[in-house]
This record gives sequence, structure tokens and C-alpha cells, in this order.
Amino acid sequence: MERVLPSPWRAVVAATVLNAPLGSLYAFSVFLKPLEALLGLSRADLALVFALASGGFGAGMILAPHFFGLAATSTLVLACATASALGIAVAATAGGLLQLAVGYGVLFGAGGGAAYILAQQAVNLAVTRRHGLVNGYIVGLYPAGAMIAAPLFGWSIRDFGVRATLGGLATVLAVTGSISAWLIAQSRVTLAVAAAASIAPDEGERRRPVFWRLWIVFFLAASAGLMVLSQAAGIITAYGGATPLAIYGTTFIAGTIAVARLGGGWMVDWLTIPAVAAGAHAVAFAGNVALTLWPGPGVSVLALALVGLGYGVISGVTAAAVAVYWRRALYGRMASRIYLAWCAAAIVLPITAGYLFDLTHGYGSAILIAAGGNALGILVALGLPHQRTAGAEGQSLDGGSDSAVPGVQ
Repeated sequence: MERVLPSPWRAVVAATVLNAPLGSLYAFSVFLKPLEALLGLSRADLALVFALASGGFGAGMILAPHFFGLAATSTLVLACATASALGIAVAATAGGLLQLAVGYGVLFGAGGGAAYILAQQAVNLAVTRRHGLVNGYIVGLYPAGAMIAAPLFGWSIRDFGVRATLGGLATVLAVTGSISAWLIAQSRVTLAVAAAASIAPDEGERRRPVFWRLWIVFFLAASAGLMVLSQAAGIITAYGGATPLAIYGTTFIAGTIAVARLGGGWMVDWLTIPAVAAGAHAVAFAGNVALTLWPGPGVSVLALALVGLGYGVISGVTAAAVAVYWRRALYGRMASRIYLAWCAAAIVLPITAGYLFDLTHGYGSAILIAAGGNALGILVALGLPHQRTAGAEGQSLDGGSDSAVPGVQ
């Protein structure tokens, strides 16, 4: 019987429909002041909620590969969407920090993390060319979703309130999750070949020094980037920006990150990974330095956009680098471990920034910490392995292999 190949386009569309609404996680900063007023919480409390969501995201990513092959891919997608929608529904009815943390932090975070890695693994099994561009697109869905969500949240909170806004988000997640499950079923992608129990890296593929160097590069960029994403509106306001500037500035920053993620993945198809990663950290460093030297509302938006640009490029590079350094069937397994850097970053600097804000009523110290991390990131990134560019490889655009891209040194 002739083997039926999976449909790359259906897999990509399914990932888009699933992950773009989940990207509203990156628009969390729009909820800061309304939730502080509604529930009587501090900035540090809400930073903790975001950190829990990030921790839940990491737990979801780590657990997801263990379910590959145990149920139909569409069933797994539906389970992720259900957990996320339920979490937001719980958050919408929260009367205090605990319920908000469980709903938004644990359920929404874990469902989103599992969906994120599931979608990436499905797409990488279906797509056989331009892995850098495709992976950059997939990871760009989160900030793209936030770019759309931020102004919608701002409008909805103003006209209907926080609870109604969260309730509407829960409904959207349930609907888009169902559509994605149907699309992934039509794509004919099966995750059985990527089941964690049956896939093990051979000795040459373990590459622990490469893994940890890539992990650190991502962690340092994500520390600065997630501080910006989780508290962008608060940072802009702290530097003198009015509420409209804070909301639309957050939208602009999220859009910058979305484009940067796509661009970072695409650049890996043509340039060396260490050059792109080091350059991205340099851009983020410049943004942090600019805000330190010239504090102000307008500069804060542009400076935070530069930090977001650097973080976005690193995110795209990291997603593409996993496809370069390890074979396709291992993508979900290796990516879920490297993405723990994102979770650690979301816990460390955003909470520190929230604490320092409550202490000093400003973000100057947190910005300096982020700048130091970016400076270190430049040095670490330069030590990543090189790979030949797509043009130098002369690879067929239609060919595909289950091995890592050749030419990695």
C-alpha cells in the first residue's frame, strides 16, 4: 500500500490556529493595573502569576512528548485547548491571588506549553524544507497573537471589564482549539514516530556542550525579553507614558518580536547561527543602554522594541538551531528541554523586576541587569557551532532527511 504523506500546509495552519490565541500570554502586561485594582494585588503578585504560567508552560512542554503516540494527534490538540480554556475561565472568576494563579498560572500555562511543543513537532515531521523559516514562523505566532490581543484586551477591559475579557478569551481558545484539532486530523500527521519512549539520541547526537551553550544563549535573551513582554505596559507607564501609549506600545513591541522570530529562523537558512545569535544580543544590549541613558516615554517604547527585537531573533534562531543540530524525530524532545530556559527566564528576571518596582517605583535597576545578561549572551553565542548556509550546501529545496542538517561543525 502506498504511504500517505502528511500535508505540511494543513499542519502549519493547524499550528497557527492553535498557537496564535495562546500567544495572548505575551499581552499579560495589559492586565496589570486592572487586576491590581480589581483584586487588590501588588505588581510582585502579578509577576508571580506570570512566572507560574511560565513554569506551567515548561511543565507542559516537558510532559507533552511522553504522550506522543498514546492518542491521536487531534485528541492531544483538543486536550491542550481544553486545559487552556478552562484555566482562563477559572481566572475570569478569580476572587484572589490563589485562584488566579491556578487558572492563569497552572492550567493556562501547562495547556499552552503542551500545545506549543506538540505543534512544533507535528510541523517538523510534515515539513521537509526551509526548516529555519518554518520554525521561525511557528515561534512567531505567540508574539503575533499578543500583537492582536493587546489592543483588543485594552478595548474590552475599558468597555466590559477584566472578567468579561478573560471570559471572551476562554471562549476563543475553546473554538480555535476545536478547529485546530480538525485541521491536524486532516493533515495526517502522526506523532508515533516521535514517541519519546522509542526515540533516543545516539552518542554523536547528544552534544551536551552545544545543548547547554544554546540553552544559556536563549535564557539570557529571554530574561530581558520576557521582562519586557510581561511588564511592557507597566514599564512604559513608569517612564511617563500615558495609558494609550502603554497599550499601543505593547502592541508594537509584540509585533516587533513576531517579525524578529520569523526573521531569526529565516536567517539560519542562510547565515551562521553564532553570528545571528551574537548580533541579536547586541541589539537587545543597545536597547537597554539607550533606555538607561535617555529615559522617557518615547524612548522607552523604542528601547523596549530593540530588546524585543533581539529576543525575537534569538527565539527564531533557537527553534531553527534545534532542527539543525538534531534530527527531525528528536525535535520535540530536544526543544522541550531547551525551552526550559524560557521558563527559567520568565521566573527570574520578571519577578525580580516586579520586586524592584515595588521597592523603588522604577525599572532602572532591572534594565541594567538585563543589559548585563545581553552582554554575556554575546560572548556565549560566539561559541556556538557553525553550520554551512543553505546556499553553500546547495541542498535541494524539495529534499528532506530525518538527520540533522549536514555541515554542522
